[in-house]
Order: sequence, then structure tokens, then C-alpha cells
Amino acid sequence: MLKPFFKPSQIVCLEHQNNYLYGEVIQIIESRQLCWIRPLMLAVFANDIPTINSLQEAEELWDVRLTSDVAYPLPLFRPALDLEVLPLMMHLEEDVEEGDSLSKQRLRQFLEQIWQSNPSYFQQP
Repeated sequence: MLKPFFKPSQIVCLEHQNNYLYGEVIQIIESRQLCWIRPLMLAVFANDIPTINSLQEAEELWDVRLTSDVAYPLPLFRPALDLEVLPLMMHLEEDVEEGDSLSKQRLRQFLEQIWQSNPSYFQQP
């Protein structure tokens, strides 16, 4: 299996249906095939595949910068393109408020959906 090559500080995307979690790579844990990221934002679009023109028009944009780091299976991530990340980043507030429980809950729900939809990636070898 060809594994993605990610570097620390690179922005990657974890997607499920019309939900896109963007995060910054902290470390690749090769021995366990995990990508450890610091979440940035969770974007929800009306369609499964947003077009370049619709990237600024996310139905929901959750600022998840103050949530917990995530370590998920490496093959589930893809590199994020500047064209998709930069328009969304412009909509995030500069100052993040501590303790946004709705953002934390939304991120947890998204990660549970990924886990339930990809059980083979989460089984112990």
C-alpha cells in the first residue's frame, strides 16, 4: 500500500460524506500508521464534493482549534490544497474562545462517524 508522505506543519484533510476536517500535522507515527494532527476547522458543505467556487460557502464552519489533538489512521488523510483551505480560514475568528463545547461535540461526532464507517482501519493487527 502506498502511504501518503506528510510533513509536520502540513495541512491535511480527513473527510466523510460532506464533512471535511482540516488539521495541521504534528507527527506521523509510522510504526502504527497514524497521523497525529492538531484540528483547525470542520467544514460542512451542502454537497458531497464542493466545487472551488463553493468553498467559501460552507453550510457550517466549526472552529476546532482549541479541541484535542487527533491521531487517526494515516490512509484516511489526504493533503489539503491551498485553494480549499485559505478561503475557509478567512472565515475563522482571529481570537478563539476557550471552551466552545459545541465545537468539541461536533468534532467528536464527526470522528465517531469516521470510526464507524471505516472499522477495518481501527482493528488491532
